[in-house]
Amino acid sequence: MAGKDMSDWLVVSDIDGTLNNKLRLLPKRNYEAINRFVNEYNGNFTLASGRNVQSLRIHYDKLPIKGTPAVVLNGAGLYDYSIEKMIRFSPINPSAVDIVRKVYERFPSVEIEILTDKTIYTLNSKIFCPVMVRADRLNHTDYKRYAQIPKENWGKVIFLGPPSLITAVRKFIDSIPDKKANFMSSSISSFEMLEEGVHKGVGAMEIAKIYGIEHKHTAAIGDYFNDYDMLKTVYLSACCGQAPKELKAICKYHACHCNKGAVGDLLEYIMDKYEEDK
Repeated sequence: MAGKDMSDWLVVSDIDGTLNNKLRLLPKRNYEAINRFVNEYNGNFTLASGRNVQSLRIHYDKLPIKGTPAVVLNGAGLYDYSIEKMIRFSPINPSAVDIVRKVYERFPSVEIEILTDKTIYTLNSKIFCPVMVRADRLNHTDYKRYAQIPKENWGKVIFLGPPSLITAVRKFIDSIPDKKANFMSSSISSFEMLEEGVHKGVGAMEIAKIYGIEHKHTAAIGDYFNDYDMLKTVYLSACCGQAPKELKAICKYHACHCNKGAVGDLLEYIMDKYEEDK
C-alpha cells in the first residue's frame, strides 16, 4: 500500500525489552518498519520510557523519526528533542516525597534513585544505583544522607535492592494510607513512585492531543508492568511475546518476542492488516 497516509496515527513504544532486544540492541526489523511507517506513510512514532532525557536520547537519536516529543520518566515528563525543551513536567507532591523518607528510615539498606527534570540524585548507592547511572554515563550526584537531598522537582523515585527487600518495601508502602502517589513495579529489583495519576499513557495521550490524533488511532507496545497503564489508555494495545500473562490479558495484539522485532511486528500489522481486520 505504497503512498498510504497514516499521519492520523500515533504509535508509542517502550524501550528495554520492547524496542530493543534482550541484549539492548535495536533489531533491523524494528528500524525498517519505523522508517516505513514514519517516512513513507507519514505516521507519528515515539518512545515512552522510565529513562530521563539524557538516557532516552541515546535511543531516540538512532531512530528515523521526525521529532515527535517523547515520554520520559514513565510519564512524569514530555520532552521535545527538536527544540530541546521539557514541554510538560509533573513533579511528585510533598506528601508523597515524604514517603521516601519513611521507606529509607524503615529500610536503611535500600538504594534510592531520584530523577528530577534535569538531573539524578542517588542515596545509599552501593550496587544497584551504580549500575543504573553508569550504563549510560548519566549525570548524577551521590548523597549519604536523606536530609542532604534537594526536594524540588522530583519526577520519579526508584527503590532498588534484592527482590526480597523490594518485596518488603512494597508491602510497607501498601500499608501507608492516603499515599497520593502512583506506584509500579519495573523489575523484581525495583519499585517506582510517580505523582498521583501520572503514567506513560498520560504522556501518550498528550502527544496525541498535540497532533490532533483521535483515540481510535493511538497504539502502544510494551513488555512489563510499568507499561500496564499506557496499554490500558491507548486504543490499540500490544505487548511483546515474552510479556507476563497479566499484560497479555489486556492487550488487543500480541506481537512476537522482542528479540525477533516486536515493534516491527506491530507496525507491519497496523500498516498492512489492521484496516482489513477492523
